[in-house]
Amino acid sequence: MKKIKDKYFEPFISHQKILHRIGELAAEIDKKYAQQTPILLGVLNGSFRVLADLVTALTIPVEVSFLRVSSYEALQTTGQVKEILGLEEDIQSRPVIIVEDIVDTGTTLLQVREQLLRAQPASLEVFTLLHKPEALQKELTLDYVGFNIPNAFVVGYGLDYDGLGRSLNDLFILKA
Repeated sequence: MKKIKDKYFEPFISHQKILHRIGELAAEIDKKYAQQTPILLGVLNGSFRVLADLVTALTIPVEVSFLRVSSYEALQTTGQVKEILGLEEDIQSRPVIIVEDIVDTGTTLLQVREQLLRAQPASLEVFTLLHKPEALQKELTLDYVGFNIPNAFVVGYGLDYDGLGRSLNDLFILKA
C-alpha cells in the first residue's frame, strides 16, 4: 500500500511484469520494422519511463523524440489540442510510433494523431502501456497495447497523482 498525498493506492502491476510485456511488444516492433528506422515519439510527461524501457528492449535502430501537447487557455482545458510542442524532426515519409503511458478517453491522442498525419509519415502507429477500454470515447486504433485495465486511477511508472508518484517502479491502483 502506498499513500500519496491524501489517497491510498494498492499494488497493481509489478515492474517485472511491465518490463516483460514491453519486451514482448518490442519483439513485434523489431520484426515489423526490421529493415527500417522508425521514429518513436513519446508524449510527455507520462511516457518517459515507457519509452526508455521500450528503446532498451528494441534491437532495431530507432530515433527518439518527445512531444508535448498544449490544450489550455489560461487555467482551463479547451478539449482541443492547440499545438504539438517539441516536434522538430521531419517525419514525412518516415515510420512513426507514438508512445503513450495510458489511453483513456482517446480525445487528445486522436487529435495528436490527426496533426501528425498532416506531416505525411510513411506510417503512424500507437504504442500504449495501458488502455482503459471502458473510458474510450473516440474510435481509435491502438497498435501495441501493454495492458487493458479497468477505468480506475493508476499511479507509478511515470504516471502521477497531482505531480507525485511518477518514480514508483510498479503500478498502483487507487484503493476503492
